[in-house]
Amino acid sequence: MNAADQARNLELAQAIASVAALFRRQFPDARANLTPWRDDPHTRAWAEQESLDLSFHFPGWNPRNQCRSMLVQLRLERPPEGEARPRLIGVLIRGLTYESERWRLATMGEWQPTGSHLPQPAVAGKLQQLCRDLFELFCDARRDAGNDAAGGNDAAAA
Repeated sequence: MNAADQARNLELAQAIASVAALFRRQFPDARANLTPWRDDPHTRAWAEQESLDLSFHFPGWNPRNQCRSMLVQLRLERPPEGEARPRLIGVLIRGLTYESERWRLATMGEWQPTGSHLPQPAVAGKLQQLCRDLFELFCDARRDAGNDAAGGNDAAAA
């Protein structure tokens, strides 16, 4: 589902903005698109509430990336009662051109790109770091919420 459509509360809107910022930290030339899917009846029929989808477009075809755009799909688990941010359970990143998908990297198995035209190893490393950062982002938000509920975090008390 389009990330823009998922921003139903401040906590999730901040998480979406952070996802875009983390991606741009690894790929500064990329331009974020929070609505990668068309808004038509056929597309809406396939929308998954448990998915947060963003795309990132580069100024042109990039030989290191072996693509022109990347579609980032975050698999989410509904948040526990009383929490606003869902739990991240998986990431799928697809490298795309106008013709087709060139490669994909999933956080299942070895976290390695697979496909017909793979990105360079340095780019694969950036993608893997992005995935680690995304898991940390969603994990830290849960930890911070627990610290706030318990009366603040340790750093604030020092």
